[in-house]
Amino acid sequence: MAKSIKIESPKLPVTLTQANFQDVFYEEEPFLSECVIANTVIANESIERLILSKVHFKNVRFIGVTFRKIDLTDVVFENCDLSNASFCEGLIHRVKFDNCKLLGLNFAEANLGNVSFDKCIANLCDFSETRLKQVVFQETSLQSANYFECQFNKVIFNHCNLNEVDFSQTSLKGVNISTCRFERLLVTLESLKGCEVSSAQAVGFASLLGLKVIEN
Repeated sequence: MAKSIKIESPKLPVTLTQANFQDVFYEEEPFLSECVIANTVIANESIERLILSKVHFKNVRFIGVTFRKIDLTDVVFENCDLSNASFCEGLIHRVKFDNCKLLGLNFAEANLGNVSFDKCIANLCDFSETRLKQVVFQETSLQSANYFECQFNKVIFNHCNLNEVDFSQTSLKGVNISTCRFERLLVTLESLKGCEVSSAQAVGFASLLGLKVIEN
């Protein structure tokens, strides 16, 4: 049975103003708030400490963007392509990624709180050395994603593809992966302590101990 946790959803006003991403450059600091950015391409932008608050991105393609130390609060990405973008060292709070393509997105050393990934393709994402608190991955493909030296607090993976995911040096205590599918994980026995798995998955992990499970 899929497990759930309560997370805070993005708090967006009922009415948002249509905007162009280039409007960010008209501010004294790179900042956008209370707007919709839709049906466009944002390409080859490199902005440090970009601040986005109460913004809804819809059908937006990001190409070659680097937003180091980005600050996202109450933001929705819907049907967007953020492949190979960089949000490293970012502060990401009350954010939803809905049906997005996130191949190779860089979240390294970021802080994620109250974030949901719903029906996304996030293969090869880099979450290394990231703090994740109250984060839900729902029906999302995370094949070969990197969670090296992460800190998990109330993190849920529901019906996700976790094949070849790297959980090295990350404790999975209290993390439920029982509904997920994978053939191989990069994980240590120490990291697996307290992880919630299905009976079939437990048989697979038993082989790491050199055990042979015999059906009676």
